[in-house]
Parts: sequence; C-alpha cells; structure tokens
Amino acid sequence: MRILIVKRDKLGDMLLTTPLISHLAHARPDAELCVLAPEYCSWVVREDRHLAQVWSYPQLRGASLFSPAKLLRYARTMNEVRGRKFDVAIAAGGEYSPRAVEKTLAARASRTIAYAPADHRFGARLTDRLDPPRRGHEAERMLALAIPLGVPPPARELSPEYRLPDRARAFARAWLHARGLVPGRYVVIGLGARRARRQPSTQQVLRWSTAWREDYGMQTVFMWTPGRGTPLYPGDDAIAEPVLAAARPEIHPYRGPIEEALGLIFAAAASVFPDSGLMHFAAASPGGVVGLFAGDPAWPEQWSPRGPRAKWILARDAVRDLPDEAVHGALRELLTAGSSPARGGER
Repeated sequence: MRILIVKRDKLGDMLLTTPLISHLAHARPDAELCVLAPEYCSWVVREDRHLAQVWSYPQLRGASLFSPAKLLRYARTMNEVRGRKFDVAIAAGGEYSPRAVEKTLAARASRTIAYAPADHRFGARLTDRLDPPRRGHEAERMLALAIPLGVPPPARELSPEYRLPDRARAFARAWLHARGLVPGRYVVIGLGARRARRQPSTQQVLRWSTAWREDYGMQTVFMWTPGRGTPLYPGDDAIAEPVLAAARPEIHPYRGPIEEALGLIFAAAASVFPDSGLMHFAAASPGGVVGLFAGDPAWPEQWSPRGPRAKWILARDAVRDLPDEAVHGALRELLTAGSSPARGGER
C-alpha cells in the first residue's frame, strides 16, 4: 500500500505530524509512506527514517503566482506525486480545512481521508470523510485519521520526533565555544508568539535570566523573531531591543536561521517559549520546554507541547501577568528531575 501524507501548515504543525507517521509505519510495515508539504516546512521530516520520499512544493500566493520558476516547480512536483498512483492520501490536520482537502485531492489517490463536515463541497472525490473533532490534542486528532485504514490510535501517547542535523550540532558547538558557554549549562528563552498577550515581557526576560543565574548558575540564550512588516507577523523587536540594551552579561542574544537555533535549543538544559513552532521543537529536545499560553484553555488542550520533558502554563489573561514563581517552578522540575510527563495548569 502506498500512503501519502499531505501537510500544508507551519513548522510546529509539521512536527506534530510525526506521531502519525511513526504510528502508521509500525502498524502497517507493508506500506510505503511519503509526505507532500510546502518547502518551508518539509525539511522537518526530511530525515525521518519511516518515509520513502518527501516532496516539497513552493507556496503559490501573492507575487509567487507570477513566478514562472515556482509555477514550473509546483507543476513538476504534483506530476511526480500523481505518477506514483497512491492508494491513499491523508489530509494531515486536526480540523477541517478546505484548502488542505483540495491539496490532498490533487494527488489523485484512490482514496482520500480528511476531516470535513457532512455538507462539504467535494462530493464523491472525498472517499473517506471523518467528522471534524471538537476536542483533543492536535497530534491525537491526526492519529485518528488512520482509523479508516484499520489502524486504531496507539495505546500510549506518542511524542513528536525531530532528528537534528549534524551541521546544526556543529554550529551550536562553535557558537557556544566562542561565547564561553557550555552545553547543558544554559536555558533558552524565546519569543515568537503571534499575539502580544502570549509573549513574555521585557521585564520578565530580564528577571527570569537573573534568577536562573543566581539559583542554578545558568546562562541564558535569548531568541526572538524579526518582523515581516505585516500585522499577522509583527515580530518581537519591541520586546527584544530593551533586553539587548540592558547588556546583561548572563544574556546571550541569538537571531538567525531556524536550523542553527534548533542546534542551540537541543544543547540547552531546558527552554522557555511561548506558544510557537520553536516551543514544539524544544519539547522534542533533550532538555524539554516550559510552554507559555494565555487566554482560552481550549488552545493548550489542542496545541500544548508534547514530549517526556514538556510542561506548559496557562495565564488567565496574558503571559506578562504570570507570577515569576509559576515559571521558575516549572523550570525547576526540568532542571532538577529526570524525565517527567507533560503537565499544565492555569495561573
């Protein structure tokens, strides 16, 4: 059986698809598993040992719609996918997305599995429709997409997996050495949430870094995201610039390519991130993560970090209002204990 997993979401979403991939690989060892995903996130599973092939396609939106080179790459990729004549294509997402279903149907597999309402617009082309779930974690929602193949959800929770490339490890070693930092003796704190209420404040970054140095002798690697000039991606410079201006010796700023950032995260003692793609990668790292959420409790129910050393905290209104001890307590458990199950709660 040839099974194509189609993904069209962001980095963290792509990582949360890896439990589905590994579960299918173990439940159906006779199957050939492949992935079709956008170029900006397909690299997440490029080294996945369970996959026979990963196809990447360019996103066609805005100015790229008028780029002959991108249009040609897209057409070639889709022709290759269709030429494999897949038995099954799965729209890997935890809720109904018409665009995701359309993309999956474009593979022209014999069967297409996707979440969709009963009154969807795809007719008989969507052969295996599942009712969109109302609750549950994103990873579990995607695992349920294997049920039409006779593969029930796993008996135990599966954690997302990411294989860090050797070049990322080499970068981290060189970057840390140049700054006198030792692997496992620093904490990464990052920004990156798209909504301001989910971001820690400048003052929190400064206070937390001082506390971690005094309590554990830990340095801090500080990461943030530049803006893209749009309301949807405003960037973190307004919070980051005062942190940099403070010039604290225990804070070591890093802003650069994501693969290099992952090298630093995977060498850290632990990380603290707001809800973001990097939070999910940190959850898959040896040190684990404390994820920061705010507002609707349904959001961490679906998007909390998953892993043996993943924890999360939910602020009632905004992360900036979290008491310091709530973060210190969660981090303390990661720094002073072994592997621990995910925990969360409102503060």
